[in-house]
Parts: sequence; structure tokens; C-alpha cells
Amino acid sequence: MKPYNIRTTVISPGAVATELPNSVTEPDIAEKVRKAYEIAIPADSFARAVAFAMSQSEEVDVNEILFRPTRQEL
Repeated sequence: MKPYNIRTTVISPGAVATELPNSVTEPDIAEKVRKAYEIAIPADSFARAVAFAMSQSEEVDVNEILFRPTRQEL
């Protein structure tokens, strides 16, 4: 990637407010997912993290972002 100045970023999100909790159809799992997502970060917060990585000047490569709610267990 270096010869072409291609940058890559791995973003590992925690609980982000999305449609995921509503898409789980198994009742016992759905309840656990909904409970876990009660602390979810708003999607616009996640979008700002993505925008940060993308907005860096070409000599900067943001390799990884671990993004999760402060209250989320590891």
C-alpha cells in the first residue's frame, strides 16, 4: 500500500444505535441484544469517528479505532 499512498483504517465499533436490535428474530437472543444496546452510542457519534479518520492529511494514516460506549463491558 505504501508505494500507492493507500491508507486503511480498521474501526471496531461497540454498541452503536442501529436497526440491529430490531432485526434479531430469536426471542431470547433478541431480548439480550436489546438490553445490551440500551447504552448504545448515537450513530452520528460513530459517523464523526469515521469522518475523523478520513479527514486526515495524506501523510497521516489512522490505523485503528476502537469505538464503544464508556459503560460497555469489554
